[in-house]
Amino acid sequence: MALTRRDLFRATAASAAIRLARPAFAQAETKPVRYCVVGLGRIAGHYLEGSRSSRYTRITALVSGHRQKAEKLAATYKIPAANIYSYENYDAIAQNKDIDAAIVCLPNSMHAEYTIRAARAGKHVLCEKPMATSVADAQAMIDACRQANKKLMIAYRCHYEPLHLKAVSMLREGRIGTVHTIESAFGFDIAPGEWRLNRKLAGGGPLMDVGIYCLNACRYLTGEEPAGLKGNMTVVGNDPRFQEVEEHVAWTMRFPSGVVANCQCTYGVGMNGYFHVRGSKGELRMEPAFNYDGLRLAARIEGEAPIQEASRERDPAQFPRETDHLAECIAGDKTPKSSGEEGLRDMRLMTEIYQSCGRA
Repeated sequence: MALTRRDLFRATAASAAIRLARPAFAQAETKPVRYCVVGLGRIAGHYLEGSRSSRYTRITALVSGHRQKAEKLAATYKIPAANIYSYENYDAIAQNKDIDAAIVCLPNSMHAEYTIRAARAGKHVLCEKPMATSVADAQAMIDACRQANKKLMIAYRCHYEPLHLKAVSMLREGRIGTVHTIESAFGFDIAPGEWRLNRKLAGGGPLMDVGIYCLNACRYLTGEEPAGLKGNMTVVGNDPRFQEVEEHVAWTMRFPSGVVANCQCTYGVGMNGYFHVRGSKGELRMEPAFNYDGLRLAARIEGEAPIQEASRERDPAQFPRETDHLAECIAGDKTPKSSGEEGLRDMRLMTEIYQSCGRA
């Protein structure tokens, strides 16, 4: 019997559906994992606060270049002063039995170094996205964790968020029919002087920061890997903020099933993060889709009442879901859903987008 286009979509989506939506490892006895937070910028605050409501997450150590800031946070979260490290003595975490894993919250270009050092110190790693600033660094991170027999997880929050999982489930079930197109966008008006405007630290502009959400979403919504892509990037009006990185990036992707995705991201204007999936029987939209809270899912499907669902969770609910998942993986000796290999795939695709835009 000949396969229809819809059959092909479902078949190619199967492996990604298992990776994204498989259940927790309930058969394993999960014990609390003691984390060392590396870098105490804004994102670290979400992990610290999220640990208060976590099942399996304990923050037991901090790494910072600012001792006073670290001491203040240590007092707030009841972390022993003896467990405060600098970047210079970071490798000493190897001797600390109160640390099982590191959460790397540093600027993008520092992810590889501090992930590799954590693995060599015998610690598992949860690394913020983007995984790295080059394919070579991403691969080196994977290799270091594999050689140390330690887990490596990339902090793709949306892989664990209930409304995103519901959207994926609806698509896998064929609720909106055969998927034809996806649109996704995300952006904000960046303040001058942000480290994200420094190419050496960030590796790139909005694509590496907010655009990666759109890219990754198209992959897990389709359950496929792009078969072709083309991008463009611009700076409007010679804006002095963008001397080293791009202001806007737009790209299209074609998937093996025939789905076409159009994405854009920016540091120049506010752009509410969303994705919009259109199919032969209806459409599905999340907006906002990538925020820390306030997410909304809507769908219009032939023969069904309109769906409108809003997340009731508030920040930092998404963060302990990540750290608890890694704890489950450690306990059950399982590969995280958002593994190092997942981060590497996005790193390769972002490199292709930049090359298509003409950036060396």
